Amino acid sequence: MDERENLLRVVRFERPEYIPMTFHINDACWHHYPPHALQDLMEGHPFLFPDFERSPEWAEPNYPAYARAGEPFVDPWGCVWETSDSGLMGVVTRHPLESWHDFENYSPPDPNKTTHWGPIDWQAEAENIGPAISQTCLPNGEIGHNHTWLKLIDIRGYQNVLFDMADREPRLFRLLEMLEDFNTGLVRNYIKYGHAEWMGFAEDLGMQHGPMLSPQSFREYIQPSYRRLMRMARDAGCIVHVHADGDLRAIIDDLLDCGVDVINLQDLVNGIDWIAEHLAGRICIDLDIDRQRITHHGTPAQIDALIREEVEKLGSQQGGLMMIYGLYPGVPLENAGALMDAMEKYATYYS
Repeated sequence: MDERENLLRVVRFERPEYIPMTFHINDACWHHYPPHALQDLMEGHPFLFPDFERSPEWAEPNYPAYARAGEPFVDPWGCVWETSDSGLMGVVTRHPLESWHDFENYSPPDPNKTTHWGPIDWQAEAENIGPAISQTCLPNGEIGHNHTWLKLIDIRGYQNVLFDMADREPRLFRLLEMLEDFNTGLVRNYIKYGHAEWMGFAEDLGMQHGPMLSPQSFREYIQPSYRRLMRMARDAGCIVHVHADGDLRAIIDDLLDCGVDVINLQDLVNGIDWIAEHLAGRICIDLDIDRQRITHHGTPAQIDALIREEVEKLGSQQGGLMMIYGLYPGVPLENAGALMDAMEKYATYYS
């Protein structure tokens, strides 16, 4: 069974051969750890890094424009981003519509010319099968982290958006229409040029405790747009994948009701037992492995126990479980290696 077939069987609960495991190394890691040590780990874990080829000379990554320290980045919506550590996405330091006085002269970007993060030549991307269009086993589109709810915050500022929602500010609805029109264009182009079979919708909705906006506000302002965008992708035959960090428990049913096929959520923030009770077997879980507690501060034995517990409680022979981990600076390399070992070890737990 090839990677593509296995992934489809996971999503459809059709008895895959193994649990897909993704270990992502953030670009900032390459200047926080000895590059040879990271390469040693990758070379020693061929299941996680099947296409890895060791480089005799380390070259600094080509950081995306929005993740370059000391170089403020202006996105297509006019939001100014800054980071203090190359490789890590920064924060918006200037909101283009912090005042509604600027709204009448505000123009949205063109989805035929740009994504949320910068210019794109759709025809060229399609011909080159570029990274914006495809992944190794399934053609996909990702409309960009911060596409609706978080983009409102980027453009207006978090506190302003909450007040706008409470006040039912008419211009907020017009701004939401702009965002949905743009996102619709992106979905359409990924389907047209990328022949996408997997459509990703990524933006964080939760905090450490509870969602970033009330369930009522989510249902009134965000859910309708989500539904239309995801329906468009599903009608085109795409698998709909949603990523959202933070505590989603209060809004999870509303979120899934938008037409989600795969939900990427964090493990310990939401609770393994809660996820098992409410989601396991109901929808395909793309589990985001803890980056705050056990993998950062625990022992290799505790890391192994965590992955085993998650596989046992959330997985099954039928499928429905994927797992992903993002390595960021600060995690001991011993722990990173232990996590790689555990992910490879338990990927075939149900085989």
